[in-house]
Amino acid sequence: MPCRRHDSSAHPPACVHQEMGQTATEQTYCDRLVQDTPFLMGHGRLSEQQVDRIILQLNRYYPQILSNKDAEKFRNPKASLRVRLCDLLGHLQRSTERDCQEFYRALYIHAQPLHSRLPSRHTLRPVAFLACLGLAAGLALLIYCCPPDPKVLPGARRVLGFSPLIVDRHVSRFLLAFLTDDLGSL
Repeated sequence: MPCRRHDSSAHPPACVHQEMGQTATEQTYCDRLVQDTPFLMGHGRLSEQQVDRIILQLNRYYPQILSNKDAEKFRNPKASLRVRLCDLLGHLQRSTERDCQEFYRALYIHAQPLHSRLPSRHTLRPVAFLACLGLAAGLALLIYCCPPDPKVLPGARRVLGFSPLIVDRHVSRFLLAFLTDDLGSL
């Protein structure tokens, strides 16, 4: 169930201040926080102790992120954990990119298993894989499709030509070690 806001806006606002030099396709920490809020609000995801530790860390180490007044409001024992967490996440979403980044750092420190299961972390993995695949395909095209001109970087061509053999040898050692460990447990 998504976080219900007390104000009239249907969607939580994105980060107020974007870092200079970022393109529109890069996912900022504030974007990640908007994406992760429904997951973090899920029943039983964060305990009261974890939320209190995150609030205390943001207040003590970064008082510009959470003032004493804000920290008292978010740690109010009279309010339910869900309301306090919703208010905290809304406050951070209206905050700066650095504030959202510090929240993720505190979340990692105090709730590492939960941090590793965040939806925004899973969307980053296929992008990294595709980037590596694209780089490998580009290098393969460069190596095998370049004209055999001796004037064009002959040393680099030799190194790049032998790199698949070097990589293959190291990868095959790793795979053999993995298979022998795996077969030894059978």
